[in-house]
Amino acid sequence: MLKEFKEFAMRGNVLDMTIGIILGAAFGSIVTSFVNDVLMPPIGLLLGGVDFANLYVTLSGGHYASLADAQQAGAVTINYGLFINTVLDFLIVAFAIFLVVRQINRMRRKPEPAPAEPTTKKCPYCLSDIPIQATRCPNCTSQLGATA
Repeated sequence: MLKEFKEFAMRGNVLDMTIGIILGAAFGSIVTSFVNDVLMPPIGLLLGGVDFANLYVTLSGGHYASLADAQQAGAVTINYGLFINTVLDFLIVAFAIFLVVRQINRMRRKPEPAPAEPTTKKCPYCLSDIPIQATRCPNCTSQLGATA
């Protein structure tokens, strides 16, 4: 049983999937830091000095200076600022995955073959299909010119 498990775990697609999951988690951490530390501060500044991580609504009443103070006091809160940050995280990760999959699909796409040269032409007199190099129509016996 241990041997079978080892063979299963060492298959290429299982290892590739494991590496993908680890890199995806690391990429998610990078995106979270990008949103929280790089993207949201300038957006908050443009919106009048708003700190999105501190946007919340207290359901239990009372006013607190920050989300940390409300949570320390045990107040029930809806943390919509953190939700906005999480949605931005998701959108950035989804867009990055879209770009990667799009590139992979472009690389896998086979070029369309060039259309084949025609092997037949229409007789201008009887409109039947004849070989392209024919000088006389086999159906109506008309003499064909070079332009037919």
